[in-house]
Amino acid sequence: MLVLTRKCGESLRIGAGIRVMVVSTSGGQVRLGIEAPARIPVFREELYARIVEANREAAHASLEALNNLQADQASEEG
Repeated sequence: MLVLTRKCGESLRIGAGIRVMVVSTSGGQVRLGIEAPARIPVFREELYARIVEANREAAHASLEALNNLQADQASEEG
């Protein structure tokens, strides 16, 4: 992990298309501004974890539904 020190108003670049700027600091919080192309999604870590989990659950449910359909089809043919 790269660790950088930035002051308010300073920024960093990730590649050519992403800029992260320190907008403000207050107490233990830091406000960041992020400029990125629209094709690149930007999520808070906790939200991203929920999205990943929801996708896993949906994929599992879809696999179960497919297995049920295959079993139903096999029993109808059998």
